[in-house]
Amino acid sequence: MTTVKESRVPLDGALVHLRPAAAEDAATFEAILRDPSVHRVWQSADPGADARDLAGKDPDVAVWAIEHDGAVVGIVQAHEETDRQYRHAGIDIYVTASRHGRGLGSEAVALLARYLIEERGHHRLTIDPAADNAAAIRAYEKVGFRPVGVMRAYERGPDGTWHDGLLMDLLDGELIDDGRDASGPR
Repeated sequence: MTTVKESRVPLDGALVHLRPAAAEDAATFEAILRDPSVHRVWQSADPGADARDLAGKDPDVAVWAIEHDGAVVGIVQAHEETDRQYRHAGIDIYVTASRHGRGLGSEAVALLARYLIEERGHHRLTIDPAADNAAAIRAYEKVGFRPVGVMRAYERGPDGTWHDGLLMDLLDGELIDDGRDASGPR
């Protein structure tokens, strides 16, 4: 079976175009990772190295550039657990602050979720925003993700303190995409 990274395809919505990341995206991805609103959540110690990994080096993660009006405005990625007993996929996303509040992140997550369910055969998806990231949580709930539980002291902040994460999941059939559920017409 091919991995999600090997099977990446462009994905189009009404607002965003997701295209597989390429090495040439590293500089743009670094700028996104340095955006204060992204850096607060991503907390990269080395944005340049992380950007190069996102642009193509990491063999276990599939990454797409999020384009809006011809500009790269974010990064969305997926990883898969392929063990038959626990098969599922996870999503992470970063959108520059200047594009927040426009529905771009929700649409990008919905596009990738539909792809992971319909094309990759996953019945369950996860996403894990910081527990205090209310805007991200609302965006994921718009797509159909539901809170599962708080992961206490989940990630270490740049100041060395630990912060909680919120585990959210979405099951096949719960996806909300442009106001339609997965069983509705497209």
